[in-house]
Amino acid sequence: MTPPPKSGRPGSRGEPEKTRAAILKAALEEFAHEGVAGARTDEIARRAGVNKALIYYYFKDKEGLYAAALEQVFSGLHLKVGAVLERTDLPPRERLVLYAQTHFDYIASAPVYPRLVQREFMRTSGRTLSPAAGRIMEKHVRPFYDRLEKLILEGTKSGDFRRLDPMQTVTSMIGIIVFYFISLPAQQFMRSGDPASPERIAARRAAMLDFICAAVLTPEAARKVCAP
Repeated sequence: MTPPPKSGRPGSRGEPEKTRAAILKAALEEFAHEGVAGARTDEIARRAGVNKALIYYYFKDKEGLYAAALEQVFSGLHLKVGAVLERTDLPPRERLVLYAQTHFDYIASAPVYPRLVQREFMRTSGRTLSPAAGRIMEKHVRPFYDRLEKLILEGTKSGDFRRLDPMQTVTSMIGIIVFYFISLPAQQFMRSGDPASPERIAARRAAMLDFICAAVLTPEAARKVCAP
């Protein structure tokens, strides 16, 4: 296939990066709300302001577009979190707190991300991942899971962390960080106001950090890095 030219009107092959980004943004919303089976390429094209044919030009088919959406979510997380976990200049207690802040802020910047991931986990009754998701998880998620588990072990040896099961600790921390954003509709039902407002997000961020500090860090380490 002949590559598109590098200049031209929006929503055409003449602006490939802009057009591809617009399609991906629209696809993230559609897949998060409708899942793969329910998502419609007509609606994605409408949201993106492009001709439907361009979806197939850039992504081949709906499954290809879905894989690209998952790739964007997990590669971005891996990039952000990986940079923190590789900070060997910081002691384990500081790395853990910075990790939690970074992961939370990444999701808060795009709450559609955890909903898309939740849809993927529900896609096969929670038993297995789709082949595309499996490849992406192996590439982007397993490495930061492994680094987090090593951080828990390192912090335990240094005396920063309580003696904990690394695998269970990592799973619990990710759940504490992510669940609020998955449950926004329920949060709104249980308490008046907008759960996605800056004030509510800031309050949740502070509560998340307080919980992780209390659960993982020793009291002495928590006094050094966690706000009172």
